[in-house]
Amino acid sequence: MVIKSINPYDGQLLGEFSEYSIQKIESSIKKAESAYKDFKKTSFKYRSELMLQCSKILKLNKQVFARQITNEMGKVIKESIAEVEKSAWVCEYYATNAENFLQNERLNIVDGTSYIAYDPLGIVLAVMPWNFPFYQVFRFAPPAIMAGNVVLLKHSSNVPQCALAIEDIFKEAGFPEGVFQTLLVKSDKVSALIDDSRIQAVTITGSTEAGKSVAERAGKNIKKSVLELGGSDPFIVLKDADVDVASEIAAKARMINCGQSCIAAKRFIIEEEIADKFISKFKERLHQMKFGNPLDESSDYASMASKELRQTLNNQVKDSLVLGAAILWNDNKTPDKDVFFNPTIITAVKSGMPAYEEELFGPVASIFVTKNAREAIEISNSSQFGLGASLWSRDIENARNIAREIESGVVYINDLVASRPDIPFGGIKKSGYGRELAHLGIREFVNQKTIFIK
Repeated sequence: MVIKSINPYDGQLLGEFSEYSIQKIESSIKKAESAYKDFKKTSFKYRSELMLQCSKILKLNKQVFARQITNEMGKVIKESIAEVEKSAWVCEYYATNAENFLQNERLNIVDGTSYIAYDPLGIVLAVMPWNFPFYQVFRFAPPAIMAGNVVLLKHSSNVPQCALAIEDIFKEAGFPEGVFQTLLVKSDKVSALIDDSRIQAVTITGSTEAGKSVAERAGKNIKKSVLELGGSDPFIVLKDADVDVASEIAAKARMINCGQSCIAAKRFIIEEEIADKFISKFKERLHQMKFGNPLDESSDYASMASKELRQTLNNQVKDSLVLGAAILWNDNKTPDKDVFFNPTIITAVKSGMPAYEEELFGPVASIFVTKNAREAIEISNSSQFGLGASLWSRDIENARNIAREIESGVVYINDLVASRPDIPFGGIKKSGYGRELAHLGIREFVNQKTIFIK
C-alpha cells in the first residue's frame, strides 16, 4: 500500500511512501520495548537536556518545518510557523517542569507514611490528526517521554513527511533509538497495535467515530486511553461585552486553519441587544481576511485539506438549508469548488440539522440570537460536544459563574479558546475524556502508585 503526500492547494504530488510491512512494525515495537527498559531508569536531567535539544532544532529549522506543514495540509505559512514555535514551547515547558510535576506526593495519614509515586507505563501509541501535524504530536510526546515512556506515532496518512520529520527531530536531539518512532501505516492497522500486549496505552486526537473505535479497542484490552475528539465550540457574547473586540476575535476563532480545528469557534451565541452590531462587525472582519496562496505570508486562509473534507462540509450546509437554515452571508473570494470553501455565516439553525448536531469542520459559522444569558447557556449545552467555549462579558464575576454552568472541558473568558502547554486541555461528552498539557497531561500516562510504610 502506498501512502501519498499531496499538496491540497495545487494538487501536486509531493512524495510517495510504502506503508510499513508487518515485519517492520514488529521491528519497531521490539525497538520500543528494548528502549523502554533503559530509558525508564534515566534521570529527569538527562531527559530534559534532550528535550531542550528538540526545542532548539524546532526553532532553528522552523521555516523548513513550517513549509512542510503548509505543503502537506494547506494551512497558511504564518500559522505553520506559529505551530512549530508552539511545539518548541511544549518541549521547553516539560523539560523545565516535568520533574516537579512527578515528584512523590505525600499523603496525610496518622498511622504510617504514605505517598504517591509516578512511574512510567511503557510503550504509548499515539494516533494523531493532520490539522496540526506538528503541534498535536508535540502536545503529547514531550510529557509522555519526560515521564519515562516511549512513543509509537501513527500519524494521519496525508502528512507522512511531517511524521517522518518529527521522528528525525527526536533522533537528532539525541534520544536513544526506539524512544520515539513513526509508523507509516493506514488506520486499519490501529486495532492490531492496540491489541498488542507490549503497548500499554493509547491516545487519539481525531473524529468522534475514530475515538469510539479506539476507546472500544482499548477497553477490550483494559488499556488506558485518552481521547481528544471533535467539538462544536460556542462563542457566547453577552450584551455587556466589548462588541468591537469580540467580533474581531470571533473572526480569528472561526477561521484559524481555515476553520479546520476542533477548538475553532463554530456556534456564535449572541444576546439580542447587541446581535445586529456583532453580526455586522463579524461579517466585516471575515471579509477583511485575505484569501491566497498558503505560502504567501500575507494570506489569512487558503484551501481546506482535501476535496473529501470540502465535500463533507458542503453537504452538511446544503442538508441544513433543506431543513430550514438560511445563508446570512457568503464571501465570494475563493473558487467555489475542489478544496476551496468561502467563509459563510448561516442562521435559523435548529435541532436535527447537521449544522446543529454535527461538527462543521471548515469556515462556516452558525449564528444563534438569544433573549438572555440563560438561553445562551441552554443553547451552548444542547450540543453533544463539550470541548471548548469562549464567553464574552465585561462583568467578570458574572462570567465566572456562567463559565461554571457551561458543559465544556475548557472555558476562556474574553479570549478565543486556545491550547497551550501551561493550561490543561481536553473535553467532555462526545469530545472525549482525559487531559493533555500542564501537570494533568503528564500524569495521564503514568502509574499513580500508592506506597505505604507502616
